[in-house]
Amino acid sequence: MNRRDFLDKTVKAGLVFSIVPRSVLGGTGYLSPSDRINLGFIGVGKQSYWLMESLSKCKEVAIHVASDVYEQKLNNFIAETNKVQANLGKPSVDIKGYGLYRELLERSDIDAVVIASPDHWHAQMAVDAAKAGKDIYCEKPLASTIAEGRAMVDAARKYKRVFQTGSMQRSSFNFRQAVELVRNGLIGVVKEVNVSIGGPVKQCDLPTMPIPAGLNWDQWVGPSLYRGYNPVLAPSLTDEDWAGWRWYRDFGGGYICDWGAHMFDIVQWALDMDNSGPVLFTPPKDPTATHGLSFVYKNGIKVNHVLWGEHNAIQFIGTKGKIEVSRSFIRTNPENLASLKMTQQDKRVYFSDNHYQDWIDAIKKRSKPICDVEIGHRTSSVCNAVNIAYELQHELKWDPKKEEFDHGYANMMRSRPYRGQWDFRAF
Repeated sequence: MNRRDFLDKTVKAGLVFSIVPRSVLGGTGYLSPSDRINLGFIGVGKQSYWLMESLSKCKEVAIHVASDVYEQKLNNFIAETNKVQANLGKPSVDIKGYGLYRELLERSDIDAVVIASPDHWHAQMAVDAAKAGKDIYCEKPLASTIAEGRAMVDAARKYKRVFQTGSMQRSSFNFRQAVELVRNGLIGVVKEVNVSIGGPVKQCDLPTMPIPAGLNWDQWVGPSLYRGYNPVLAPSLTDEDWAGWRWYRDFGGGYICDWGAHMFDIVQWALDMDNSGPVLFTPPKDPTATHGLSFVYKNGIKVNHVLWGEHNAIQFIGTKGKIEVSRSFIRTNPENLASLKMTQQDKRVYFSDNHYQDWIDAIKKRSKPICDVEIGHRTSSVCNAVNIAYELQHELKWDPKKEEFDHGYANMMRSRPYRGQWDFRAF
């Protein structure tokens, strides 16, 4: 073979290799220049539509499959996804729907999955996805128990998966600004933080009603202890309310987990505790109280769960000023801090203005995204510990390194029983 023939054949071979599907290249994480990241959606309730639209705008993404135990919701999601991707000018995809998510995970052409199921399913689905070699985006709160969260971290690390937690406030200016102001000491030394969110989890007392056609209720309950169907837990497409499973034990964690996963997450970030957590949880003395708990970090900073005047918002109180922040505002004292531009000499945090593209970029680079699984686990651990302290009505010391309480019953509540075939630890 002469030099010209060799070069010609080498170039052609290179062109062929550049369009080989990513799945053919095995578990190396390689993404060819002309390739797309093929996504599957697990759980297609209301939250999934926002995620679908946001991820569809990422140029590398193509949504190929979806799974849900409610046939009506699954069919509607597929139809809406086809419309969105067509409007964005993306190639037509014959989206396949599955009633059982493990069938979706068996697809070798799917690179990553979005888990938007009810909270009680997160751990099992994420562990299974990691075992199947899929990168993962999982909605917050990451886990229903502390043990589940740690298992999700361990599975992601074992199988080298890129795992983004859906704590999208980290990709918002208001919260990033507040975090950097705190970290740079611009309100002095933070002594106290007030977090205004709703109350803790409660027992489910909803009556059992007939199961609607097209809903596999046994699979919806999944690993949780079985209870009868109620439309509050799994509303139909025509129901305007958000699903109420989030307020009840065995399925969600109340406002403490639902909104605490957002607001306690920002507290953890601001106080540079992403790999740690509080050391003491003190519930209110009134056993009927739904607010009034506090927790303390090793450095003495106290966080109060109180209604301080704004809804779903945080108040940082320092020796030289104050910051109040939510999705809709950031207010500071001194006032100029709210719009202060940080410099390269200041302490800066990871920057992202698009939580979804950040995950896609991390998949391509095989790097950690802005809200890696460990961060999500640490925040959901705070939320779950708060619920445990409210329920036991007992002051609890917490060791964030060992992830253990100083209380026997509290330690048992770090996990929960799983039903039937399900086992989030089996990886």
